[in-house]
Amino acid sequence: MPSNFHIQRLPYCEDSAKIFAHIADLSWPVFLDSCSPYSHQGRYDIIAADPIATLVTRHQTTLISRDGHTTESTEDPFNLLKQLLLPEIEAIPGIPFSGGAIGYFGYDLARRIERLPELANDAEHIPELAVGIYTWAVIVDHQDKNTTLVAQPRATGDWQTLLKRFAEPRPGYSSEPFKLTTAITGNMDKAAYSRAFTRIKQFLKEGDCYQVNLTQRFSASCQGDPWQVYLALRQRNPAPFSAYLNFPGVQVLSSSPERFLKVEAGKVETKPIKGTLPRKADAEEDRKQVDKLANSLKDRAENLMIVDLLRNDLGKSCKNATVKVPALFEVESYATVHHLVSTITGELAEDQKALDLLKNCFPGGSITGAPKIRAMAIIEELEPNRRGVYCGAIGYIGFDGNMDTNIAIRTLVHSDDSIRFWAGGGIVNDSVEASEYQECFDKAAALFDVLSKFRPS
Repeated sequence: MPSNFHIQRLPYCEDSAKIFAHIADLSWPVFLDSCSPYSHQGRYDIIAADPIATLVTRHQTTLISRDGHTTESTEDPFNLLKQLLLPEIEAIPGIPFSGGAIGYFGYDLARRIERLPELANDAEHIPELAVGIYTWAVIVDHQDKNTTLVAQPRATGDWQTLLKRFAEPRPGYSSEPFKLTTAITGNMDKAAYSRAFTRIKQFLKEGDCYQVNLTQRFSASCQGDPWQVYLALRQRNPAPFSAYLNFPGVQVLSSSPERFLKVEAGKVETKPIKGTLPRKADAEEDRKQVDKLANSLKDRAENLMIVDLLRNDLGKSCKNATVKVPALFEVESYATVHHLVSTITGELAEDQKALDLLKNCFPGGSITGAPKIRAMAIIEELEPNRRGVYCGAIGYIGFDGNMDTNIAIRTLVHSDDSIRFWAGGGIVNDSVEASEYQECFDKAAALFDVLSKFRPS
């Protein structure tokens, strides 16, 4: 174990949202949430706040705030973040995150990687990247049922003060009641979706691409603290890669079921989702849905396209001949849908770091299409609004070189008294318009349901 670390066991708490109350008043609080006790699939929760540095990227400029000073840079934000994560430290066994970066990488950060057209309206008005550098964290392990507070030697503040914060009973996180002040509206009606779908089918027929992910955006005006919405979301739609990020000017509420990239001791894993069917209330009918999805030639073909794309993306950062596909077309079941999931693994090359891998694979192929760059150009042409955080990534990159990130789907974004979410799916030659249109609403069902509880009376 690295020397000079502060490590203290805290009382185990099955519901980590209660622990978040202890740090909600600090700056940049974050909660990477496996949604225990509601989800059977997650293991670790990570809670942190009060970062020693922050990076915020808008367009070509990144603001780096540290030690009370803010500087500007036009350098690659991935490289800037890499510099802040030095020097690399040894990992602590059994602790997935002992300090490092936590935040989001928005879909539109891809413009710093690839040349893309600028056609869609940017109605988000939030940073493309927002990341804090944290030197302490609470780790809740729901498998071994323990809670650990860990702080780096470089941590600012007093260890005893931090211990006292978690030892003292605190009231629940009180906040201004949340409510919608308008109805939820979409950026595409059925006719607009049909026109976009038809155009994609033309691109596919002409051999321009093999698959394009088409997404709808939904929004409503609102008032109050979105933490209440997140509490409802994690109960209604528990998912192992959920997150709540409370950053200045923007809150991100994710209930993502999809792992984007994981790096642990140089071992790489990605688990793309392609193929979705809604859950059924009747157990026998629900089982038939699983069988139908598992044997769907269309969904298997769609999934395989993305597996091939990700094998190529991983190959940019992994050792030769190490990229493997240990699992193809496995069905995973969630609160409202079944998903078809595959697993691709690899070993990070000696000259590559986790952030190199993230950049080389960004954004995830499962939410763009194939070939990726052409699909992204078509998305920019056909979707009325930019995606913002949606379809980017949320997660951590540790000082120890380890990383775990999600694909930011099933995600709500709150800023400027507005709350937004998106849903879509991959369009291929065999896609049927009515089915694809309905799939958007199947995927977003939990988000609609949660927000309906906050509608104006």
